Amino acid sequence: MSENPAGQKTIIAPSILAADFSRLAEEIARVDNAEWLHIDVMDAHFVPNLSFGLPVAKSLVPHTDKHLDVHLMIEDPARWAPDYANDFQSVTFHLEAVQDVDEAVALADKLRGVGTMAGISIKPNTPVEPLLDHLEKFDIVLVMSVEPGFGGQKFMPEVLDKVRALRERIDADGLSTLIEIDGGIGIESTTPSAEAGVDVFVAGSSVFGHEAPATQVTAIREAAQAALADGQ
Repeated sequence: MSENPAGQKTIIAPSILAADFSRLAEEIARVDNAEWLHIDVMDAHFVPNLSFGLPVAKSLVPHTDKHLDVHLMIEDPARWAPDYANDFQSVTFHLEAVQDVDEAVALADKLRGVGTMAGISIKPNTPVEPLLDHLEKFDIVLVMSVEPGFGGQKFMPEVLDKVRALRERIDADGLSTLIEIDGGIGIESTTPSAEAGVDVFVAGSSVFGHEAPATQVTAIREAAQAALADGQ
């Protein structure tokens, strides 16, 4: 993991949603140069697709020492998210799946109390402004750059305005909150994302769809680092 003088980091998090589910342990071994692994949990209610739940997610734990980053695209996260907090290093839920920011903060406090990093995610059409005064309550803000629920979608550059707003507030307040982006992330979309202020790059199809996934992880990291260097 690299970091620039302002505190912005470069963390690559391959999404196993794009991996071969029949051999997940082998698939994650192919990206052993990544800093994190991203685990998308979908319930076919909050999003139209269904991926897997806690048992499959937990099955990865013995096979890696990576930071396991869970993204809950589910209804009623207050009921289910704490079940993930014991086994995973970070658990992110959606702002749209809770009543309001106060409920989101309360759930984040509960997750942090168990010892995991707490993240909040927003869809492409959800404004970021309601979160800006509460960023110290979250370890991660995940900005979706596609509509959640399916892999392989095209990156939506308009969401980078939200990333810029987050970066400005995080830096101004001296916070350690990480900005994560998920959706359509490959080498080309990494450059503007890093320039806007992203710390954590979730890449699914562009990594696991590549004949050499580890090579693609390196290429995405180098694109992010080059963008940061150019901006200094």
